[in-house]
Amino acid sequence: MSAKKILMITGDFTEDYETMVPFQALLAMGYDVDAVCPGKKAGETVATSIHDFEGDQTYTEKRGHNFTLNASFADVSVEDYDALLIPGGRAPEYLRLDDKVIAAVRHFFDANKPVAAICHGAQLLSAARVIEGRTVSAYPACRPEVELAGATYADIAIDGAVTDGNLVTAPAWPAHPAWLKQFVAALEGRVAADIAA
Repeated sequence: MSAKKILMITGDFTEDYETMVPFQALLAMGYDVDAVCPGKKAGETVATSIHDFEGDQTYTEKRGHNFTLNASFADVSVEDYDALLIPGGRAPEYLRLDDKVIAAVRHFFDANKPVAAICHGAQLLSAARVIEGRTVSAYPACRPEVELAGATYADIAIDGAVTDGNLVTAPAWPAHPAWLKQFVAALEGRVAADIAA
């Protein structure tokens, strides 16, 4: 496998599992992954939060770990990357207000490069206006934003994922096996199953 470069755009109170697990798993598979946050430099950290499903009407949130960034957002050039990864949590809510983040997201769609977004990552996709006509999964509370952006919301199992062209999405961290499998297939140019359990 060639050492493909993946850009992960994250921020404070990103979901812990949705940041740590794909970052470490993709590194273990031999990919180069640069984790960046606007306004922060390599070596600085973002706070994570743990979203859990404990029988309430919505997820619960607890403070997670400090995740160390390994690159500086201000120094990266999106043209140097083969793919984009967007974790969920609360970070996408404020990252979507940053014009440079929106421009970065649009680059990957304009260039038809693989993009993986999970959970609330759909908020960033919706704000970038890149999902019109697509089938997109997200945390169920993001369904209105997905639909208002002109996409079809994929109402799939919490551990499922969906691929639509260059875009791989999933509802939440229980989908990591399906989501990462489909993302790696997209990275390697293989056709992934439309929906994997």
